[in-house]
Amino acid sequence: MKSDIALLAHLLRRAGFGANRAELEEYTSRGYEAVVDSLLHPERSPEVDDDVIGRYNLGVVLQASFAGEAERWFYRMINTKRPLQEKIALFWHHVFATAWYKTEHNPDLVRQIEMFREIGLSDLRTILTRLSRDPAMLDWLDNQENHKDEPNENYARELLELFSMGVGNYSEDDIKNAALAFTGWSFVQPIPGYPYGQYPSEFAYLDEEHDDSEKTFLGETGRFNGEDIIDIIVRQPATAEFISRHLYNFFVADEPQVPSWNQVPPQDPDAIKTLVDTYFKTGGDIRAVLGALFRSDFFKEATFRRVKCPAEFIAGTVKIVDTDHFPSPGLARLPAASTMMGQELLNPPTVEGWHTGKEWIDGGTLAVRVDFAVQEVSDSSSPGVRAIAERLGAQGRSVSPEEFVDICLDLIGPLEVGGETHAALLKHAREAGPLTFENGIDPEIVSTRVVRLLQLIVSAREYQFA
Repeated sequence: MKSDIALLAHLLRRAGFGANRAELEEYTSRGYEAVVDSLLHPERSPEVDDDVIGRYNLGVVLQASFAGEAERWFYRMINTKRPLQEKIALFWHHVFATAWYKTEHNPDLVRQIEMFREIGLSDLRTILTRLSRDPAMLDWLDNQENHKDEPNENYARELLELFSMGVGNYSEDDIKNAALAFTGWSFVQPIPGYPYGQYPSEFAYLDEEHDDSEKTFLGETGRFNGEDIIDIIVRQPATAEFISRHLYNFFVADEPQVPSWNQVPPQDPDAIKTLVDTYFKTGGDIRAVLGALFRSDFFKEATFRRVKCPAEFIAGTVKIVDTDHFPSPGLARLPAASTMMGQELLNPPTVEGWHTGKEWIDGGTLAVRVDFAVQEVSDSSSPGVRAIAERLGAQGRSVSPEEFVDICLDLIGPLEVGGETHAALLKHAREAGPLTFENGIDPEIVSTRVVRLLQLIVSAREYQFA
């Protein structure tokens, strides 16, 4: 059975981006149920102040730099008191992947992420309706070119295939009729960006471009508009299962890649049924579904069964060393590292988003991940490393190599490692013998032995998992 602090650490890795030991102890003092309730209601906690980033990155002020916006997002992940708000925004960014490279128009993409923060825990009907009115999405999937005399099926196809139901649960005729229902859903062309900076665009419904004829969609017939299509979609069992499986894949354990889901069943059908049942009992309320997920035994038992995506890996490592509480120019290293690891925030490779799980890891990306983590824990003056050293020194006596390894694994996680990894760490610790703290904390011990052991821990295979 997991200790309370290990269970809270697991929850915060999944519902947020991890926590350092001091944060974990504060969360643990409140109890698991109270923390879950707090996470599910981010509006009860103060919002992070990220306006100060503009002092160091003018591109953020002018909304002219998507790299600057990625810096802002990492700053929020690290410093927010509303971790699930940022995590659910990242979740929907995975599912509703929209990329900068097609339009190079930052304000709309920034607004889309802000929309995910605002409504990401609401009901699926609200989420899909807002998504269907979102200028970044409409432009990304060409719905401004969807006219009643020349329908464009791009958005309708992806709405069904990747955003709600999954392959095999609709027909080509359903796609065609959904596309007709979304004719006229467009956006106002934004003001040109130069010389004063970029401006967001707005949704526009063009009645003269809308096909108002009778349509048949998923067995229902009527003079459907886009909202009607969404109403029908969210009632489908296929939708409830598809979204539940996405939530399981992102918050619980790695599943096969999305295109295989119509052929490969869920690895835990009972867990998916629990989420689906909650979906229908609550009218597709994502907050309620996540509440059922976080309180379930299948979630509590699923420790270290997901490969961290680069954003999780980076933000979680920074939280351990407890730096970047002020948006200095050093923030630029974070989105740059994430891109090298295979996840360029705000710029996913395709409408399918990123492939997850073990596909995050190859020889190149693993080397980048290890190098990043090793570099972050190498500064013995960082607050997080100092805190670990101080807790070791608080023993007030000699610390054996066995205790040294176990305490560091506990303070950096708690991190569960296999026998081979533990043996390697212990072999290293034994080479230098016990640590002695009778006369206080020796800076030399911190900068050599503590840092070196932390470097080995974050280099371990197990550190790649959440």
